[in-house]
Formats: sequence, C-alpha cells, structure tokens
Amino acid sequence: MPLFGNTFSPKKTPPRKSASLSNLHNLDRSTREVELGLDYGTPTMNLAGQSLKFENGQWIADMGLSGGVDRREAQRLRRRNQQLEEENNLLRLKVDILLDMLSETTAESHLMEKELEELKSVSRRRK
Repeated sequence: MPLFGNTFSPKKTPPRKSASLSNLHNLDRSTREVELGLDYGTPTMNLAGQSLKFENGQWIADMGLSGGVDRREAQRLRRRNQQLEEENNLLRLKVDILLDMLSETTAESHLMEKELEELKSVSRRRK
C-alpha cells in the first residue's frame, strides 16, 4: 500500500455543458435568415469607380447608381472602336503596299546601277 495514497488515479471530469444554450440551431434556414439577418444578397465591389456584382459565377458591371456607363455610351464607344480598328487595318495595308513598292524600286535601282557599271567597264576596255 502506498504511503500517500494512489497518486495515479485522476479525478473524474465533470460532464460538459451543452455547446449552446440557444435554440436557434433548431430553427430552419429561412427562419434563421429572418431572425439573424443572414440574407447577404449578391457580393459587390468597387474598383476604380466601377461597381461590380457577382452573379451566376461572373463579375458583371453594375449599371445602377454607381456611375456605370449607360447603354448608349457603350454602343457609341463600340462603334468608335470598330471604326478605329478598320482604319488601323487600312493603314497597315497601305504600309505593306508602300514597303513592297519601296523594295521593288530599290531592286530596280540596284539593277540599273549594275548595268551602268558594266557599260562603263565595257567603254573603258574599248578605249
């Protein structure tokens, strides 16, 4: 028998209290949302003055009161963008044509210089 009693027998722990004394976990989801205000709505954010909202897995520009571009302005910008793209394509075509003309003229110039050199050398031989 030990001198000071059995030192390795711990005391029994008291039973735990209920995790929550509230009965809100018993309520269904819709009642809980009404009671606790859990209806968050769609996530929104503001980037550089543009308001965006998350709907159906995509961020969409909000056309509300936040100063989004209206439909007419967006159409005007699309038309202007289309005009500028067409103008850019036309200018690229013109540059390509001018480069072709330049290379053709340069090739002709080199041929003429070569012929001139040959004629000079033939005339020198005759003298």
